[in-house]
Amino acid sequence: MTSNQPKKYALASSTWDSSEGDAMQRVIASGKFTMGDEVRRFEKEFAEFNGSTYSVMFNSGSSANLALVAASLYRNPSLIRPGSSIIVPAVSWSTTYFPVNQLGFKLSFVDIDPDTLNIDVNLIERSITSDTTAIFGVNLLGNPADWYKIKEIADSKNLVLLEDNCESMGATLGGKKTGTFGIGGTFSTFFSHHISTMEGGLVVTDDLNLYETLLSLRAHGWTRDLSTKNSVHTKTGNDWDDLFRFVLPGYNLRPLELEGALGQSQLRKLPDFILQRRKNAQRLIALSNQLEFMSFQKEFGDSSWFGFSIVLRGPLMGKRKLLVESLAHFGIETRPIVTGNFTLNPVMKHLNFEEVPNLPIADEIHENGFFVGNHHFDLSCEIDLLVELLVDFEEKHVK
Repeated sequence: MTSNQPKKYALASSTWDSSEGDAMQRVIASGKFTMGDEVRRFEKEFAEFNGSTYSVMFNSGSSANLALVAASLYRNPSLIRPGSSIIVPAVSWSTTYFPVNQLGFKLSFVDIDPDTLNIDVNLIERSITSDTTAIFGVNLLGNPADWYKIKEIADSKNLVLLEDNCESMGATLGGKKTGTFGIGGTFSTFFSHHISTMEGGLVVTDDLNLYETLLSLRAHGWTRDLSTKNSVHTKTGNDWDDLFRFVLPGYNLRPLELEGALGQSQLRKLPDFILQRRKNAQRLIALSNQLEFMSFQKEFGDSSWFGFSIVLRGPLMGKRKLLVESLAHFGIETRPIVTGNFTLNPVMKHLNFEEVPNLPIADEIHENGFFVGNHHFDLSCEIDLLVELLVDFEEKHVK
């Protein structure tokens, strides 16, 4: 075994330094902690980074998903029909799916592509029915989905396109940032993601009506944060009324000023973070040709490489438990590829969904897939150890 073995190859690591401490001290000194100017500055900078007109920050990426689906329903005029079906990939995080159900829609699951691990665009059209009104696509583990093809399908069928980009901040397809292909796109700034504001999430959009609806839904469904003339409910000009007029069935999904200040600091570092993540991926891909019975996620567009997925093939199928235990012995943390096949989770008994089709690829990664972390710093030592251990495992278990 290599002599410069790292003590631990973790799934995630802190991206903070003294600049984040300075950002928090700035907020503490101001005495203003609830959502205000720091959040608004971060929203403006985040929209500019993604080439979007508007950005709204929330207290998590999960809340961003909830708000986006809700805003698509309550936008004036509504984008999606109440009770209709929304197409989703069979592999994603749980809170891609839960907002769809919580807002009264039916989930329509589609299998994933075996190479990119994103929704299989060749299967989308056969899942579209007269009840379908939207596609909620996902960029899995930093990797862009085939958005040009998905958009072509959506446009031809008059479907609304929503984008869950919580795992793929900074990825691009054809020079365009992921998260900007649909009517709205969501992002996460949780600790383990590309940038961290402790907790946090955002929605970007170019649609003014959707933006105004998001602002209202984020804070109780009131009109307080809206302009006098807006698409949700025009104000009277009487502050007594306008500060406490409730017009939508909203939530309290507001972020903190600390999170807005942290976001500004982190966003300045993001391009370098992504550059290093891509360098780490290039090293792993270059070494992966040593492995015959393990496959890695195939990049589509320019991935921001959230992590590195590995799927066992051929004679190694069924041996995942042995492998992850071996990796853990050498300090390499692993986890499932997101949720695996989400439809195999017991929570399905609480959800409303179309008949689930056969999902052979999602099943395959559910049983034989796992992923290891990627980071914003050089992982040469960790990746070399990982590949060495994977090669050794193949040699021992392939007859």
